[in-house]
Amino acid sequence: MSNAPLMPMATAVWLVENTPLTFKQIADFCKLHEVEIQGIADGEVAKGIVGYNPIIANQLTKEEIDLSSLDPNRKLSLKSNDIEIKDDEKKLKKKYIPLSKRQDKPDSALWLIKQHSNLKDSQIAKLVGITKNSATAIRNKSYWNYNNLSAKDPVAMGLFTQKELVEALEKAERRMKREKKEKEKSQISK
Repeated sequence: MSNAPLMPMATAVWLVENTPLTFKQIADFCKLHEVEIQGIADGEVAKGIVGYNPIIANQLTKEEIDLSSLDPNRKLSLKSNDIEIKDDEKKLKKKYIPLSKRQDKPDSALWLIKQHSNLKDSQIAKLVGITKNSATAIRNKSYWNYNNLSAKDPVAMGLFTQKELVEALEKAERRMKREKKEKEKSQISK
């Protein structure tokens, strides 16, 4: 059923009832047999099926129907149904962290602070899945359980991907360059 409209029989019912298109044009568009379209028009086929408007469904334009109505040999073309499929990485949904790994979040934050000190507390909090206050407390060594923390690589533990870490590090690098430029500009203007 590739390149067929959604709900072809219901679409055919609507086209038969609402357009002057030929049975052949409707059959070709809906990927049905011409005899089925004749049966729909005669009321023998598709009894009780409610017509499905392909214009509202964004599968066909009024202009396309009008052009094909003028030329019985012209085939209707299905409007490209490029439904935007969002990439899983772009979805802002929380990833489930098993209970056994949740206790490792502060350890992972400590690892990030030691290995990548240029990351902001908010970036660490977002990556690991803790609060910014917790990340700040770990950095300042005032976290309630700081003495029992042991730095653990969060990527190896599966808290987030290496790609996410690299993106965060690149963002931190851009921020540091920007801050350096702003500092230089302020010193020049003094």
